[in-house]
Amino acid sequence: MSLPLKELINIGAQQLRDAGVADADIDAKELLCYMQGLDRVGLMLHWQDVMQDNQCEAYFDLIARRAARIPLQHITGRQEFMGLPFDVNDKVLIPRQDTETMVEDALELAEKGTLRGQEYSGSLRKGGDVLDLCCGSGAIGISLAKLSSKLHVTCSDLSREALEVARRNAALNGCKGVKFTESDMFAAFKGKLVNKKFDLIISNPPYIPPAVIEGLEPEVRDHEPMMALDGGEDGLDFYRVIAAGAPDHMKKGAVLMLEIGHDQRAAVKELLRGTGRFDRIIGLTDLAGRDRIIVAQLAPKTK
Repeated sequence: MSLPLKELINIGAQQLRDAGVADADIDAKELLCYMQGLDRVGLMLHWQDVMQDNQCEAYFDLIARRAARIPLQHITGRQEFMGLPFDVNDKVLIPRQDTETMVEDALELAEKGTLRGQEYSGSLRKGGDVLDLCCGSGAIGISLAKLSSKLHVTCSDLSREALEVARRNAALNGCKGVKFTESDMFAAFKGKLVNKKFDLIISNPPYIPPAVIEGLEPEVRDHEPMMALDGGEDGLDFYRVIAAGAPDHMKKGAVLMLEIGHDQRAAVKELLRGTGRFDRIIGLTDLAGRDRIIVAQLAPKTK
């Protein structure tokens, strides 16, 4: 049967609502845009179009996949981050808008030496080497490389499959200078013949306790890579490794930036403070006012 586009979308949205999809109206439109190769403006221009049988069938196939709680981004294969396109699949964490806040802070630090308008560190103002640790899709590091020509970015991850996605995203965004290293945390950056150091280490590591993962939405729990979510029993395993290992890979005056869970601010600050190797340890919030970022600088006494 043929249906007006508007009615087709309404039916699709209702099916998604019935399946418990949170943003049913938005996703119903996004799937139609994806199918037809339209943006939201183009969709409105075709609002009165009548969709033919084969088009309706193809659309409802997409709706059925989303109703099965497959993430929208896994269906379309794409997610925007910092205004840039990123390919995604089930081997990488889908980039979140919350993480854009940390990238914006890093760019401010590189351009002005400030954080949220307050003086912090000028070590990056002439440029520098950046490590995107646990890079996943590469959204953080590639965005920094794309939006600041002064920064020389290395993306690192234990997952070879994730690095393949990140490499594609670097090419997609024209970032030829980004380097990629397969590494279990800092393992590839230390040894008898190498001790790579950076001006900024930035990371969105796994930080969700397993007990919390069990209660997450199916889109996350069942479809995003567990190794990108599971932060150990208390969610702090990766922060412990970073707190202990990062100083040996930071240049004089270098900065560490970490995304955290909304209830981890005090614990992560204490981990960094407990090493005796960081100072100027501060917490920053996201746009919703939730604790989201910890920033610290290598203490001057550290060699």
